Amino acid sequence: MIYRRVNLNRISMEEEIVAEREWPEQLDEIIEEFADCFDAMERYELLFEYAQRMPTPLAEAEWDDQNKVHGCQSNAHVVCSLDENGRFLMRAGADAQLVQGLMTITAIAVNGMTSTEVVELKPVYADAMGLRNTLTPSRANGFLNMFEKVQTAAQNMM
Repeated sequence: MIYRRVNLNRISMEEEIVAEREWPEQLDEIIEEFADCFDAMERYELLFEYAQRMPTPLAEAEWDDQNKVHGCQSNAHVVCSLDENGRFLMRAGADAQLVQGLMTITAIAVNGMTSTEVVELKPVYADAMGLRNTLTPSRANGFLNMFEKVQTAAQNMM
């Protein structure tokens, strides 16, 4: 997987924020979209849009306790496997659009990686998009629980 170091320079009235982050290249455009958001409400609206773009949806009929993301405020489910080429595949679904958007972006990040790459991935993309500061503590915790579930699945596939 190719990672690209990106230097985001955002200037506000109060201070200049410079953040260096590393993430899968397929997230570059998404991160730029979120970085251009004016405020938290605009980020939420963008997450709602991404909720409709899940590349690998998990049908509600497949939801069960085994694939449930425990500790998530919403009803969220994740199933991870390897595709026919031995690459990581995350399928997910949630009953809340905001959570579905977060899961979509994570699926875009991890789908096609090796299991080792998924295990080594850090959720810095959420910081680069300004999401972890935007989310309520319970939503941020749910995101991290979902991310951990994905990484645990990848670890078990190694």
